[in-house]
Amino acid sequence: MLPVMNTELLGKVALVTGASSGIGASVARALAARGAKVAVAARRRDRLEQLVAEIGADGGTAMVVELDVTDEATCRAAVDRCVHRWGSLDLLVNNAGVMLLGPIEDADTDDWRRMINTDVLGLMYMTHTALPHLLNSRGTIVQMSSVDGRLAGPLTGVYNASKSAVNAFSESLRQEVTTRGVRVVVIEPGATTTELASHITHSPTREAVEQFAAALRPLAPEDVSAAVVFAVTQPAQVAVNEILLRSVDQQR
Repeated sequence: MLPVMNTELLGKVALVTGASSGIGASVARALAARGAKVAVAARRRDRLEQLVAEIGADGGTAMVVELDVTDEATCRAAVDRCVHRWGSLDLLVNNAGVMLLGPIEDADTDDWRRMINTDVLGLMYMTHTALPHLLNSRGTIVQMSSVDGRLAGPLTGVYNASKSAVNAFSESLRQEVTTRGVRVVVIEPGATTTELASHITHSPTREAVEQFAAALRPLAPEDVSAAVVFAVTQPAQVAVNEILLRSVDQQR
């Protein structure tokens, strides 16, 4: 739990997707601890309500926004609710994502659709609907990518493709909006302790990922949220465009 210790983001309004657990919840806590008003958005309302209560107990300000990023209309509604409640939007953290790894041969292509719809289109929908507000506030967009957006390997092909798409989309966006004061930040974590691996439907791949994680000291969600805070609290003229972070035990 992070108590409110400083006011680096006092008066700023943030919206964090995928905030019901893991990195998203940690980012929400970290932003609230620095004075931001945080809309925590995801599908699991019970977890969001618990997070809002924890942030409030620590002296922060947060509200629940139910969101399925694969539904463009609910993305628009989430941003509208945030702006209606607090009057602006300064930070968007696109963290919602799934990691359904497995071989390409004989794959369940429903997993592919879920990844592309969530990790790519969901991020694009949220960016598109938030952008007018962020241009008005000269705000910041944080795109949660992965080391897998840089390095392809076996069993990760579609996830590699989704995160490569995030990186390309974000760099194009950066070039479009940077001279208008909007900062675009791509965060690329390596192995991190979250729920992602538990959602893998291909059992042999899930077991292989669990063995891989057990062989190293993975990042904690707080390690990733610290990188987010670093990027978004830089002076207005400083754009931290990309942060790659991995456990010291992770070679690739």
